[in-house]
Amino acid sequence: MADNISDSLPADYERGRFLGRADTPDGPCVILIEQGKLYDLTARVATTSGAIARRAFDGGMLIGPVSDGLPEGWSLLSPVDLQCIKAAGVTFALSAIERVIEEQARGDAAAASEIRAQLEGKVGSGIRSVVPGSEEAMQLKAALIEEGMWSQYLEVAIGPDAEIFSKSPVLSTVGHGAEIGVRSDSSWNNPEPEVVLACDALGEVVGAALGNDVNLRDFEGRSALLLSKAKDNTASCSIGPFIRLFDENFTIDDVRSANVDLTIEGPDGYRLEGTNIMAQISRDPLDLVSQCLSEHHYPDGFVLFCGTLFAPTQDRDEEGAGFTHKIGDKVTIQSDRIGTLQNTVTTSRDAAPWEMGFAAFARNLAGRGLIDKI
Repeated sequence: MADNISDSLPADYERGRFLGRADTPDGPCVILIEQGKLYDLTARVATTSGAIARRAFDGGMLIGPVSDGLPEGWSLLSPVDLQCIKAAGVTFALSAIERVIEEQARGDAAAASEIRAQLEGKVGSGIRSVVPGSEEAMQLKAALIEEGMWSQYLEVAIGPDAEIFSKSPVLSTVGHGAEIGVRSDSSWNNPEPEVVLACDALGEVVGAALGNDVNLRDFEGRSALLLSKAKDNTASCSIGPFIRLFDENFTIDDVRSANVDLTIEGPDGYRLEGTNIMAQISRDPLDLVSQCLSEHHYPDGFVLFCGTLFAPTQDRDEEGAGFTHKIGDKVTIQSDRIGTLQNTVTTSRDAAPWEMGFAAFARNLAGRGLIDKI
């Protein structure tokens, strides 16, 4: 056995069920951890998305105890394949303020510090206490408009409609241990540690994973219309290590109370720590799922990034320049009930090319006689 996976799992993993995927010499396989044992589900469900859409999590071939690790030649993949990859933005007051700062600074990190101080003084406490869509929120909106401080980011932060966007193409996500990519032409960017909800074809939440919604602050700050360029790049979406399935030991209430810790360790000796506190989210996770589902159909299920409280403002190099990634940064995202997701930063240009799109995925399954198991 190789590739120890117990270090990526929470301490109580023997009391939980975890759905994931592994790359094998034959191609991607679906794996399940239950009662401390590892199973290969591929012959029965073939894809994680099929399992989530149909809630088919049982059965499979026993591989061995989790403590033995994955079989030789196997490695973890993102637990997501055919699900649509959606994300909710500006779901925390702090992230709302930071998005407004990016917009007013026009993507210039050096201008952000002064704007941050001004904005915090005017809306910091108000935006933290207001319920999105409430009468109080509408009064705050009116006051901000009168002061000339309204922003499209504040609209989705305190208005009735959440920001929901498509983060990444189907099959494009990377998993625990992989490199994550930022555009080579970005000079102001950061990780976004988040809880990712896994939903079935009807929009019911069946479990949760961790995610890194890698963000380019300079691109999105210049214009919200550059959101797709800021968010959707090669290796810019990491999910893992597994999807912890809901059961009597892990429920949506555990998501609501989760702390998601982030550590960045740079090759230059730099270290940054932060925490995404889900209890401070402005909108309930199930409300975000409902707004994502709306009137749309997701026959293979979908996953939803819930947003983050974390927005690094510490200077890394020059005073007033804020934080930005460097090549070789090790990013660790950890939550006690979900596990640990770790990735190393590279550029999207230099990241391993994404080659297994749907056509290659289907050909691989067909070659293994599994296409009817999707």
